[in-house]
Amino acid sequence: MRILGKDGGLGEIKVLPETDDDIWHLYNVICVGDLVTASTTRRDEKADDKLRAERAEKKRMTLGVRVEKIEYDQEGLRMRLLGVIEEGPQDIGQHHTLIIEVGEQLRIRKNHWKQTQIDRLESAVKDTVKPRIVFVSLDQDEATVAVLRAYGLKEIVTVRSMRSGKQYDEKGKPVDYHGEIISKLKAVATPDMPLVLLGPGFEKEELADTISKLPKGTFGQVFVQHTGQSGMVGVNELIKSGLGAKILRESSVGTEMEMVNRLMEEISTNGNATYGPEEVENAAMAGAVETLLVLDSVLREKDLDPIVHAVEQQKGTLIVVSGEHDAGRQLAALGGVGAILRYKL
Repeated sequence: MRILGKDGGLGEIKVLPETDDDIWHLYNVICVGDLVTASTTRRDEKADDKLRAERAEKKRMTLGVRVEKIEYDQEGLRMRLLGVIEEGPQDIGQHHTLIIEVGEQLRIRKNHWKQTQIDRLESAVKDTVKPRIVFVSLDQDEATVAVLRAYGLKEIVTVRSMRSGKQYDEKGKPVDYHGEIISKLKAVATPDMPLVLLGPGFEKEELADTISKLPKGTFGQVFVQHTGQSGMVGVNELIKSGLGAKILRESSVGTEMEMVNRLMEEISTNGNATYGPEEVENAAMAGAVETLLVLDSVLREKDLDPIVHAVEQQKGTLIVVSGEHDAGRQLAALGGVGAILRYKL
């Protein structure tokens, strides 16, 4: 993410999303009622009704839309903002949908910017330089390729070895298990992305050996980690187990999952933790909160700036937890707000 400018008088910030993770950050910043201005396409208003009905050519223009509905497309990694046109060369007062994608500048105008929203944009600027992480969770039978993004884990593809059945593909060619995995990896991994190979048994070590023989720079640094299971279950096991590789600990999702696990442990042992909006607010105002955990959807819907400010005044830490992974769903079951405390109240 790049912040291109701020206009305090208008309550406007201009940004440029540079990665698909940035689209997720913007989804958590833009709210219903905001005025968002971006380049878009719309049919020429000068065309007569007959031509419009025949789908006249669309022209690119810049429109400001008052947002009425927000949709996040996890598969397409883009966002749709539906609302009424308030600024632009034509069709003022009519409905339009802005498509927000990587590489497209936009201006966001709010009547009031929450501090947590500004903090999220600034955090996105710092996160842009951090590489995402690619996982291959495998055993002798199949391998799951997954990517760690800002909003959670996304399964990309599963490759089967065919060893327990036929040894040939549909065209009668021998199946190259590692070759198939590497082919899928090349579509998602770049040399700046850490590559984590995990699973039970020795298949992960054998794949690491195969990768080591590839031309230098094909993939980023390779980490090999043992887990009791393969597949997405194995990836979640690795993250929950304490994040064996240092690079995992530096990822936002890894931190979120680790801290939610700690919160759940404290709650289960009647330790230094509390949850629920009212209980957490009381703890924050008492200066007892060490780490504040808030679900991203709760932060979008509620103004928690007073609580966040109280926690930060006492040198506490805020962690915004994505609802798109297991830890987020655990926090949602607690009301979307939890806190690890310095001492029991």
